[in-house]
Amino acid sequence: MDPRAAEEAACLLWRARIAGERLAALPDHVRPQSLEDGYKIQDALAAGTGRAVRGWKLAVTSEAGQRRLGLSEPLAGRLFDGYVLDSGTRLAAGPMHMRVVEPEFAFRLGSDLPPRARPYEMEEVTAAVSDLHLAIEIPDSRFETFPTIGATEMTADDAFAGWFLLGPKVPAWHGLDLPAGKVRLFRNDRLAGEGRALDTLGDPRRQLLWLARDRSKRGGGLKAGDIVTTGTCVAPVEIVAGDRVTAAFIDLGEVAVAFD
Repeated sequence: MDPRAAEEAACLLWRARIAGERLAALPDHVRPQSLEDGYKIQDALAAGTGRAVRGWKLAVTSEAGQRRLGLSEPLAGRLFDGYVLDSGTRLAAGPMHMRVVEPEFAFRLGSDLPPRARPYEMEEVTAAVSDLHLAIEIPDSRFETFPTIGATEMTADDAFAGWFLLGPKVPAWHGLDLPAGKVRLFRNDRLAGEGRALDTLGDPRRQLLWLARDRSKRGGGLKAGDIVTTGTCVAPVEIVAGDRVTAAFIDLGEVAVAFD
């Protein structure tokens, strides 16, 4: 994709994001035709917004989701400054389009994982982690018909990144059986969904490893301080204005958000 086309697509997507507007589609001359095109648009988005990148989100971390989109791997998107908030935040539901919440495990890196020719191994990647956090992602899309958007445009649309709530650190997480971790999502004090970290394609650490390898191949790498949220442990739960949501990570802690 021509750099000017990528910049134009990125500008359209960012304007829609800031204004809370929806796009029917990207114009034909700037529509991505491959995942590479989608990531070029996302790169242009990061370069043109003037906002720092706080980290990364992973999307399509279930086998069913990947089959539906014809993928064999997740998709990555950026977490932009201003959209990373603390647990307990109140958000306006009105401007949101997707209106779903997803409880997730998120890693914070303590050291860089720079680009290199040799693929990273799990031990190297986990050694670079400083902390594991509990989190809630509130994804969103700039496309009106987001349920039918394909993988290429989803990638361009920052992998449907929206808001991200960073919860408490998990002490001594290296010793946990992380895939077995149970998560329950409560909406207005009623159980709305439950799952396990195992549901993120087996283990959140595998998602972190995939991202480290993918970012290495794409030339950007990962940096100390980056947050990496690894996909939902529970099927997305819909919300409306007035809802209060709590993600209870059994024996580990909670993350909460309310919607006006």
